[in-house]
Amino acid sequence: MKVLLLSAYDADSHKRWRRGLVAAIPEWQWTQLTLPPRYFSWRIRGNSLSWGRGEAAETLRQPWDLIVATSMTDLAALRGLVPQIASVPTAIYFHENQFAYPVSEDAFQSVEPQLLNIYTALAGDLLLFNSDFNRRTLLEGATELLKRFPDCVPPGLCDEIERKSCILPVPLEEEALSGPHERPSRPTFIWNHRWEYDKGPDILLAALRRFAQHKRPFTLHLVGQQFRRRPPEFAQIHKLLQKHDALGAWGYQIQAAGYRQLLARSHAVLSTARHDFQGLAVLEAVAAGCQPLVPDNLAYPEWFGRVGYHFPEDVESCAANLSRAMLQCADRVERGKKLKVPDVSHLGWTNLADDYRQLLGELAAGRGFL
Repeated sequence: MKVLLLSAYDADSHKRWRRGLVAAIPEWQWTQLTLPPRYFSWRIRGNSLSWGRGEAAETLRQPWDLIVATSMTDLAALRGLVPQIASVPTAIYFHENQFAYPVSEDAFQSVEPQLLNIYTALAGDLLLFNSDFNRRTLLEGATELLKRFPDCVPPGLCDEIERKSCILPVPLEEEALSGPHERPSRPTFIWNHRWEYDKGPDILLAALRRFAQHKRPFTLHLVGQQFRRRPPEFAQIHKLLQKHDALGAWGYQIQAAGYRQLLARSHAVLSTARHDFQGLAVLEAVAAGCQPLVPDNLAYPEWFGRVGYHFPEDVESCAANLSRAMLQCADRVERGKKLKVPDVSHLGWTNLADDYRQLLGELAAGRGFL
C-alpha cells in the first residue's frame, strides 16, 4: 500500500511520532513530506501553497492509497490546489489544537489558526487525537467560535467532527519503557518541557522558592527544548538552584541516551504546564520510573487518574500545591519508601502499532471509521 505522510510543522514530537509510525508498519510503502517548525503563522497558512505549487507537487499528484497528515496541514486548500488527492482517504493526526493554547501577551490575535483546525477536521476522513482532552477542547472551542459568527454557519459541523474522531495516543518508544533504575539517595526531580511561557516557568520558580525554604537537600534537572527567546524566569531558577546546591543537568540534552539516563536517575517528574495535550515528556519520565507531580487537569488524569496537585488559576496557589507534593515525595525518598509510579507500559509502540494499522488500513480499504 502506498501511503503519503504529511507533517506540515515538523516539531520534535511530530517528528518522533512520524518516524515511529513508519517504523511500526514497515510493510507499507511510505513517502514523507515535511516542513520545518518555524514561522508558525506562515507555515500553517502557507503549507498548502509550499507543497501544492512547489517541488513536492509532482509527488502529491502520484496515485496514493492513503494520506496521513498532521493537523497543521491545510488539507482543504491542499486538496483544492492538487485535485488528484481530493478523493484519497485521509487521516488527520491531532497532536494539539489551536483552541486550548494559552495566549501570550505579545501574540497576534487571530481566529485563523482555529478556523484552519475546523477546515482540516471537516476535510479529513478519519481524525485521530492523542488524548480526549485534545478532542474535547477542540470541540468545545469550535462550538464557541462558530457561535460568534453573524450568519450562514451550517449546523452540525462539530457533530460531524466528533463522529469521525477517536483517541489514539502518540506511543512511547520501546527504549523509553526501561522501568526503574537505581536512584540516588538525595531527592532528585526533573522538569523536561519546552522553555516557553505556556509550560509555566513562573509557577516552577514560585514552587522552588517555597520548597527551598524547607532547607531540604535536593537536585533538579531542568532540561528541554530551548529557543532564542526564553522567559526570564529561567535565569532566576538557575540562580536559585545554584544558591541551594541543587543544580543538576541544565538545558537541552542532545543525546537521547544521556537524557534517558537522567530520567532513570530522577525520583519524580514535575509539570507546571498550562496546557499539555498528551504530556509525552511526562509519560517518558514515568515509564523510566519517575513519580508524576503534575496538575490535576489537562490530559494527565487520562493516564494517571486524579492524583495530581490541584491547579487553580493563581500562580502562588499552584506553586504552594506543587511544593507540598515535592515535600511529600522527598519524604518518601528519604524514608526509603516506594514511589507512586503508574504503569504506562500499555502506551508503547508494541501495544499500539496494531491499533494504528487497523484504523488506517480500514480507512484505505474504503471501510471507513464509522
